[in-house]
Amino acid sequence: MSFGKTTPILRLFDEAKAREFYVDFLGFKVDWEHRFGEGMPLYMQVSKGGCILHLSGHHGDCSPGAAMRIETDGLEAFQQELLAKHYKYARPGIEDTPWGSRDMSIGDPFGNRLTFTNAIST
Repeated sequence: MSFGKTTPILRLFDEAKAREFYVDFLGFKVDWEHRFGEGMPLYMQVSKGGCILHLSGHHGDCSPGAAMRIETDGLEAFQQELLAKHYKYARPGIEDTPWGSRDMSIGDPFGNRLTFTNAIST
């Protein structure tokens, strides 16, 4: 038995705020967008490196308030990149955890929490 990659789905309520946060601030790129018809909610995929997220405006896809951990090997550089953008809704800091990782948590405009973390050494 084997398992493939996991692609989380995060709820969005405002397309402009989602683009401002995920694309303009975090630096993800939009891979594709889908709507079932005119005036229907947006469902889109964004990615940054190997991290892929689905963002959905459909109420049945997911609930706000999700939390996820995203591994990165360039946490400090990513933090400096984000701080240089002067995003008015977040100034993320890095925390040293008791289990040995360094984490940077950022809340999106819809109540989801993304924690960027370095790999834990074993």
